[in-house]
Amino acid sequence: MEQELLQERKKTIYQFICDDLYVPMKAKEIAAVLSVPKTMRQELQEVLNALTEEGKIEVTSKGKYIKSEGKYLTGTFTAHPRGFGFVSVEGEEEDIFIPESQVNGAFHMDTVQVAIVSETSGKRREGTVTKIISRGTSNIVCTYEKSKTFGFAVPDNPKFGADIFIPQERSKGAVSGHKVVVEITDFGKAGRKPEGKVVEILGHVNDPGTDILSVVRAYNLPVEFSGKIMNQVEHVSNDVTTADMAGRMDLREWQTVTIDGEDAKDLDDAITITEEGEYYRLGVHIADVTNYVQEHSALDVEALNRGTSVYLVDRVIPMLPHKLSNGICSLNAGENRLALSCIMKIDKKGNVVDHTIAETVIRVDRRMSYTSVKKILEDKDEAEIREYEEFVPMFERMEKLAAILRKKRMSRGSIDFDFPETKIILDEKGKPVEIKPYERNVATKIIEDFMLIANETVAQDYFWQELPFVYRTHDNPDSEKIKKLGTFIHNFGYTIKAGQEEIHPKELQKLLLKIEGTPEEALISRLTLRSMKQAKYATMSTGHFGLATPYYCHFTSPIRRYPDLQIHRIIKDNLRGRMNEKKIEHYEKILPEVAKHSSEMERRADEAERETEKLKKVEYMAEHIGEVFEGVISGVTEWGFYVELPNTVEGLVHVTSLVDDYFHYSESTYELIGDVTNIHYKLGQKVHVMVANTDKILRTIDFRLVKEEEQQQNDAAGADSRSEAADS
Repeated sequence: MEQELLQERKKTIYQFICDDLYVPMKAKEIAAVLSVPKTMRQELQEVLNALTEEGKIEVTSKGKYIKSEGKYLTGTFTAHPRGFGFVSVEGEEEDIFIPESQVNGAFHMDTVQVAIVSETSGKRREGTVTKIISRGTSNIVCTYEKSKTFGFAVPDNPKFGADIFIPQERSKGAVSGHKVVVEITDFGKAGRKPEGKVVEILGHVNDPGTDILSVVRAYNLPVEFSGKIMNQVEHVSNDVTTADMAGRMDLREWQTVTIDGEDAKDLDDAITITEEGEYYRLGVHIADVTNYVQEHSALDVEALNRGTSVYLVDRVIPMLPHKLSNGICSLNAGENRLALSCIMKIDKKGNVVDHTIAETVIRVDRRMSYTSVKKILEDKDEAEIREYEEFVPMFERMEKLAAILRKKRMSRGSIDFDFPETKIILDEKGKPVEIKPYERNVATKIIEDFMLIANETVAQDYFWQELPFVYRTHDNPDSEKIKKLGTFIHNFGYTIKAGQEEIHPKELQKLLLKIEGTPEEALISRLTLRSMKQAKYATMSTGHFGLATPYYCHFTSPIRRYPDLQIHRIIKDNLRGRMNEKKIEHYEKILPEVAKHSSEMERRADEAERETEKLKKVEYMAEHIGEVFEGVISGVTEWGFYVELPNTVEGLVHVTSLVDDYFHYSESTYELIGDVTNIHYKLGQKVHVMVANTDKILRTIDFRLVKEEEQQQNDAAGADSRSEAADS
């Protein structure tokens, strides 16, 4: 239903329900009174659902619609594998706990109406699901199990607790062990399983690539581009013409490089830098993707729908077709390319004293990799320096300016979390052969610093122009979480100063600097990160807590993020004098939904990426069962403690496997403490663990703690076998 029509119908139905003469009615009765034809009953139901979701109307236990009395709340149900769940209500900080007996047929991600049944001070609110407004998922990825006359499908996601009954004639010929997509046709009732039909067979559970494809389908990630879009792409020019360059600032003579990972194919940012007396002139040049993606085109609608490119361990699902992202929109060396440039004049203290945002044409001189630039600047590698001799002074200028910008950012309180990302190496069959931390180096930090200053400069410019815009915001942390963090770090002898309601980012930055190099660094960093909120896209510039700046946006990656593409469109309309009242009105109307949808798609991509990483880590550790590793306790709960290995793999030592004592969990200090032996297992502690078990469906790794004497025996056995091998 079109948005304007929906709004109109909502208004009419709401006025009808609010009328003094209205008596509570079911949807069928409302349809009869308002003479809604049978063919439009579904549309009436959509209107009633929308009004219920907004909390304007409520549904009684008998299914009748009434004007909201504030008795019920509407939100999204998140199920737990153990049967209970939580309902999150938009705009409310805390979820509502739903006991298993009060779930009343709700499935994971359903939109539900909930009544609060207990609201004890200091305790989480408890509720009961009174109505399922709309189902959140109808298609679920499962493992199929065949029996003689029927089949059943076991959902991959344990949050969908029940197996799904599949009549034989609806199995599409699936056999046991097939990964399938199941469409639920009947959600079942108490004592009766849900029923469904197989709509797609993804492959056998042991086939290469089936595991990742299952995650792709589970998160409903769009992979293929439609024929209409590919047809549109085919008509995009492969070269920049003279007409394309008309009216643009020509920067092709400026010494220009791109710096990316070796395997990057979509190069969307290039750098120029000169030193002029007391100032640096830094140019951050971003591919002008909007030149090839017109607003409202099929390509644009699809890019908005996707919101972002998704980087899984074995594939990239791009926001734009490869012909664009790796072709005309990629800033390939030696090619004329259209760009949107932010050219900044920066003093020796890191202040941007002047800047120009312009449509430009550039030509990259060299495509550099992070590894090469690191070799030149950090390792002083002679062969590399000779290879890129004419660019070395440029890289040295970059290093100097990046250090100045970083120092300035740190002095205002910007928080720098230096967690190693995971790099998973797969063989040709998609099997993980190596997992290692992917560390940042001098070159990755230079690009990071330059992108940050460009994003900040653009956001500040448009904030003061008071034009519609998409900002990247990061709200202040919740005061309760900061109090908890303060209590915990006190155990290590650290303190943070926090006011009644707010904390300054500088306080957290100081804490991270104090713990640098200490055994507890990784752990306190992680807890600090967990105490902060998630960044999101917004139309109001409310500031970015983590970067300690009032203005921030995403301008630098329009190939892979829709908000950047949207910002480029706004900037170009403004530069070309097209930002009239009608345009402003247009952007004010569409941007709230663009920001909201982009934030949601970013979350989906992050979760899918994490899920495929977990999958491959489990697969990798399954080959190492019985082996012993040294790790660090990275999390403690009442059911055990998590241990992280140097390669970033994390597993659980279950409390039931700690057989030498009974352990209780101390919430204030995040420790497991032995009741008899007084042994403490706490965050940051080094331990030796043996890989005991892995579960590919639940994506879990179980470790068993190896005692010191056991470890010494293992070491001795290892030494003996090595000496025997040497003798032979």
